[in-house]
Amino acid sequence: MQEIVLFEERVTASGHRLGIATLNAEKTLNALTLDMIRLLQQQLSAWEADPGLVAVVLRGAGDKAFCAGGDVRSLRRALLEDSRTPNPYAVAFFSEEYRLDYHLHRYRKPVIVWGGGIVMGGGLGLMAGASHRVATPSTRIAMPEITIGLYPDVAGSWFLQRMPARLGLFLGLTGAPLNAHDALLCNLADYMLAEDGQEALLRELGRADWSRPAARHHGMVSALLGALAESGHEAMPDANCARNLLTVQRLMSLGSLDAVAAALAGTAFEDPWLAAAARSFAQGCPTSAAVTWEIFRRARHLSLADALRMELALSVNFCARPDFREGVRALLVDKDRAPHWHYPTLAATPDGWVESHFISPWPATEHPLADLK
Repeated sequence: MQEIVLFEERVTASGHRLGIATLNAEKTLNALTLDMIRLLQQQLSAWEADPGLVAVVLRGAGDKAFCAGGDVRSLRRALLEDSRTPNPYAVAFFSEEYRLDYHLHRYRKPVIVWGGGIVMGGGLGLMAGASHRVATPSTRIAMPEITIGLYPDVAGSWFLQRMPARLGLFLGLTGAPLNAHDALLCNLADYMLAEDGQEALLRELGRADWSRPAARHHGMVSALLGALAESGHEAMPDANCARNLLTVQRLMSLGSLDAVAAALAGTAFEDPWLAAAARSFAQGCPTSAAVTWEIFRRARHLSLADALRMELALSVNFCARPDFREGVRALLVDKDRAPHWHYPTLAATPDGWVESHFISPWPATEHPLADLK
């Protein structure tokens, strides 16, 4: 059987070691499974405790994707096979995924993610938590959960808040994609390197002087990546978000989701990126839109740990309701792209429906992520 995550260690010139983890499911665009999550968590923990291991590189097999998101088809099958609420597989998948994301955000050693190609959903959760995030000319980042009846999770409620001009809310509501230039401006990437620059990066990491104090390692990696980005002279793609930032800010500041929906539906956008985003919102799940809007109100001042605890309750509640299963069916199983949403419009969504998604199925002390600080 093919190993779903490949782990490698390379000895550096100073006698230390680099850890390289490769998501190895190229045919599924390295979609993140529960087994992959567990393998990554175990190895990252071992590497973090190993004094001779100085930095980690996380990448995806092939050139099409770092990681196109979580394996939602397997999750849907588990929901159809077991009607218990909260669903045990959903609890395991999301709680362990979010724990891994939290671990990356708090990792004590440099973690470099090579975010070439498609980086969506759970893949962005991994990339967003890394200390050093590399984009390439082929990078395409998105949180398109509204298309499958979910919402921007994997700490999206925390990191999407940290974008200028309420851009994160716009991305969550529309699933609009970002290129490498966008990612740099939105604080989802730190450097853009050439498409074929991965081996050069590993070579320079191997040559670096890791005998310096550990407190200097993050800065050393930053300088190294900065030099590679400077020498690459890659043509930066036009930044869609920069071109439309004021328009997005005005849209997201209309005061209510109904007003935003009306503006998106009633405006003939000349910019193709905005026009595509408006279409995606119109076709997306109304419950997902309403919950995403409320998330941005509630999560504004939450810590990372509290945001992930909120997300776990949201995710298992979405799994207990029909839209997620229907969205995955329409987009990824039957592929008819014609989902029948439980409430087909925002106006049809009853009072209390959005609120019910936020109710935790566990007492605070029994929450699966209660120990996150």
